[in-house]
Amino acid sequence: MFQTLMISFREGLEGFLIIAISLIYLMQTGRRQLIPAVYAGVAVALGLSVALGILLAHIGALSSFWAGVMALIAAASVIYCTLHMMRMGRFMKQEITTGFRQTSAQSALRAWLLAFLFSAFMVGREGVETATMIATLALQAESSHMAIGAAIGVVLAALLAWAWVKFGRRVNLQHFFRLTAIFMTVFAIQLVFYAFHEFSEAGSLPLLDNAYWHIATERWGPEGEYGQWFSYSLGILPLGWLIYAYFADRKTMHGGQAA
Repeated sequence: MFQTLMISFREGLEGFLIIAISLIYLMQTGRRQLIPAVYAGVAVALGLSVALGILLAHIGALSSFWAGVMALIAAASVIYCTLHMMRMGRFMKQEITTGFRQTSAQSALRAWLLAFLFSAFMVGREGVETATMIATLALQAESSHMAIGAAIGVVLAALLAWAWVKFGRRVNLQHFFRLTAIFMTVFAIQLVFYAFHEFSEAGSLPLLDNAYWHIATERWGPEGEYGQWFSYSLGILPLGWLIYAYFADRKTMHGGQAA
């Protein structure tokens, strides 16, 4: 039970934090009409992940090659979103002040679909990884205990992401974008490293000794000692900084009013 709890918490944390950052971005830019699309994508991804987990428990886990492919796609998506947010950050204050421009029905539908697909893929990728890892434990423990542990882990990850939304949307935009740029850049690097690790396990790296590199990166992989703690710190440390920045901004604001 504890193993599945930690697996679902770690994987859910990464996916939900990306969603939390996306929600804060939509709130800050006046694009609240896209928030339901994000929630819909998360709901669909969670439902499909549960179904996949049940299926994999019977037929076996997802191959390492396809896990690596999904990690590379996710890394490209994260890098694109990071560059977009950094570019928009320069004009964020002006955009919030003047309000969000009205768009045509076609562009609005396209934006809704993009928000839906992005959130569904980011959460779904983590869901597939979670389902794959839990499926490998299916023959070693009672399934009801594993389901309880997985559910608790997802709830804990969702609560941590909720804290990001609660504090992040009240933090100075300059602080928020600096933090999220660092978080998403490091997260993208982690995804690329994870893809390399999975491809080496599948023996798909050309001109390299796949067995050597798989063993060499094992401790930094998703199930390795360093890889697990890296995932935890990726969510917890930035959240601590975000809460600190939130209260620091409030203190500065109250100090300015008192003066």
